[in-house]
Amino acid sequence: MTRRIVVVSAGLGQPSSTRLLGDLLATATTDALLESGMEAQVEVVELRELAHDLTNTLLAGFPTGGVGRALETLAGADAVVAVTPVYQGSYSGLFKTFFDVVERDVLRGTPVLLAATGGTARHSLVLEYALRPLFTHLGAVTVGTGVFAASEDWGSAGEAEQGLTARVRRAGTELAALAGARASSGPRDPFADPVPFEELLSGM
Repeated sequence: MTRRIVVVSAGLGQPSSTRLLGDLLATATTDALLESGMEAQVEVVELRELAHDLTNTLLAGFPTGGVGRALETLAGADAVVAVTPVYQGSYSGLFKTFFDVVERDVLRGTPVLLAATGGTARHSLVLEYALRPLFTHLGAVTVGTGVFAASEDWGSAGEAEQGLTARVRRAGTELAALAGARASSGPRDPFADPVPFEELLSGM
């Protein structure tokens, strides 16, 4: 059975260390799924390409441009890798704007791996005080191991047991376990479980 892994990357540069971290985590998750006998399909939502459409979506009150397609991709995920650069001590505005337009319950029960990039390891706690509360509010199941990559991590990824490579592998393995345990549902149908008519009448 194939699991759909969606990477949501809020990196702005090209190339982007944020996108690179997302790709590494998706690869680690895919490898772990393959080891357990499952295949994976990886899709990437690049938020930099949706910046203008996200602004229009907020103003219009409904998805415009590529935002609708991105939301459909997210809704069909069996697992999500959410990765953002750190700005002003928290996730980026672009990252927050995207998840502001995600409808309620779309991510409920979905495993999410939290990741961030920044210039210094002093920002690593952003995973716990900013990202984890956001996705808990959205009802997602957050992976225990989050991954923060500072500038110095890219030159020493394989030098120590606690280096970036080891953290990526551990987080990917945890996400794969959660993704493998849940049924692949495809895009969620908001009308799939309607409230019975009698229950609606009882509340009148």
